[in-house]
Amino acid sequence: MYSEKVMDHFQNPRNVGEIEDASGVGTVGNAKCGDIMRMYLDIDENGVIRDCKFKTFGCGAAVATSSMATELVKGKTIQEALTVTNKAVMEALDGLPPVKVHCSLLAEEAIHAALWDYAQKNGIEIEGLSRPKSDISEGEEEEDY
Repeated sequence: MYSEKVMDHFQNPRNVGEIEDASGVGTVGNAKCGDIMRMYLDIDENGVIRDCKFKTFGCGAAVATSSMATELVKGKTIQEALTVTNKAVMEALDGLPPVKVHCSLLAEEAIHAALWDYAQKNGIEIEGLSRPKSDISEGEEEEDY
């Protein structure tokens, strides 16, 4: 059901915790399943993500996608971090069961929420970044048709 990589990132999650005085903090959830993910970014003066940590309340797949997402954005520029999609997270984990794909969406949106917070704190606009949803289940009903 779950790949070895998903199990590894669930059982041995990377980058768990908080960053004090983080450059950006983003919190997103999914009201339908109850998962909540908070992402912390430490961004240097050149726009490079020095550190990334997370705290997630949710299922094993939510923990694994959070862990992998932090690994994928560490050391990247803001623009490179924006290209980390839910598909990239799933591919890096060697896939997720269809019922757990929303966890990868949560990870992508948490990165965007933390970048949005960073932009707001610094009075800047990040090209390609729009206001993130705080609940990824918003609007799902309309998409089901």
